[in-house]
Amino acid sequence: MSTDDKRIREFAYQIWESEGRPDGQEHRHWEMARKLAEAEALAPSKPPRATRAASAKPGKPAAKPKAVAKPAAAAPVVPPGEKVPPGGKSSAAKKPRAPRKPAAS
Repeated sequence: MSTDDKRIREFAYQIWESEGRPDGQEHRHWEMARKLAEAEALAPSKPPRATRAASAKPGKPAAKPKAVAKPAAAAPVVPPGEKVPPGGKSSAAKKPRAPRKPAAS
C-alpha cells in the first residue's frame, strides 16, 4: 500500500467517523478522501516557524506574527412573527427580573 493510499484511508476514516459512522457510504467517503489527499499533495508546503525565524537576516528581528481577527458575534435567532427591538437584542434573550421586595412599613 502506497503512502497516498494510506493517507486516503486515514481521510476516509475521519470522514466516516465525523458523519456518525453511517453504513453504505464507503464509495462517497473514499472519493471525498481521495480529493482531499490530492489537494493536500498539490498545496505548497510551508516551512516550519522555526525555519522562517532562523532564515531572517542577522541583526534584524524576526517579523512578529499578525494578529488574528476575532469573529463577529452571531446575530440572535428570532422566531417568526417576533420583531427585534432596536439594538438587535430580542426580549427572549434578556434575563427575567427578580420580583421586587415589598416596601418596608
